[in-house]
Amino acid sequence: MSNQYEAILWNKLKKQYDLVIAMGVISFLVIFIALHLWLHPSITQETLLIRAFGILAIIMLHIILATGPLARLNPIFKVLLYNRRHLGVSMFIIAAIHGGLSIAQFHGYGNLNPLLSIFVSNTQYDSLTQFPFQVLGVAALTILLLMAATSHDFWLKNLTPRFWKSLHMLVYLAYVLLIFHVLLGALQDETSSWISMMVIVGSAGLVGLHIVSAFKSKGDRLDNSEWIMVGKPADIPDDFAKTIFVGKSKIAVFKYEDKLSAVSNYCRHQGGPLGEGKIVDGCITCPWHGYQYYPHNGCSPPPFEEKVETYDLKMEDGVIYVNPSPHPEGTQLEPLKIVIE
Repeated sequence: MSNQYEAILWNKLKKQYDLVIAMGVISFLVIFIALHLWLHPSITQETLLIRAFGILAIIMLHIILATGPLARLNPIFKVLLYNRRHLGVSMFIIAAIHGGLSIAQFHGYGNLNPLLSIFVSNTQYDSLTQFPFQVLGVAALTILLLMAATSHDFWLKNLTPRFWKSLHMLVYLAYVLLIFHVLLGALQDETSSWISMMVIVGSAGLVGLHIVSAFKSKGDRLDNSEWIMVGKPADIPDDFAKTIFVGKSKIAVFKYEDKLSAVSNYCRHQGGPLGEGKIVDGCITCPWHGYQYYPHNGCSPPPFEEKVETYDLKMEDGVIYVNPSPHPEGTQLEPLKIVIE
């Protein structure tokens, strides 16, 4: 969390996260290059590096897009959500290296400016087999550049969370552009089927994950009546929450220290799902970027100023009920004590 915008500071978890990214990138490149030199000893260095960085960027983008639905399907993947933007920036750097090498290799030896050459050397937009696929790659890379450049919280704050989130949803457009970039480019001359299978399996897997997680998160949507049944205390693990849907809103009911509190599921930082987080050091901790709120009043611990709505709870015959009418952001409510009869 940050109420002032300053240079990024890496805590222990961020350092571990980035170390894993670096180790994964280096390991993939070493293994990929070694295997290709063994299987294709006549391959040129330029082609080898272009393939290595291009395939790595596609794999990293698949991991990024799969993180959200995977975390909703299994809590073990929630650790990937924290500082996911680091993986996104790393992926952009890898993709930019691939793009730079490709431009130098295929457009760096003519009389035209290499960037201009991409757009004017091939204008067969009406041909499927001869389509200027490199233009699609440039468009995708431009989107990834925009996302990487605005990844810091400074831009999130000044662009407003809603606009910033909409901007970063363009990652799905970038993904579609990159898939067609591969289909209309590398696969046109590829005799082996493994790249085709990787693209098909990856795309189908992503679509399937998003569909399954959407059905799971949808749950049982409830009407906005006076009191809504949540369930029994035993249904909620200690220091975690149960999320319920009321109309278009989501309420997270947290269980901690034999008490219950209910807050809005919407994190004020980036709209992260608080109900998928947990209680850490007495605070609800968002699984996306670690923003924290006290469960009894929805306020962030000082000096931070973010606040979320709170909700009334009651218990009848061992069953928890929540009033779907929210209190204003930061309203303190007495936690509901769990009484075992």
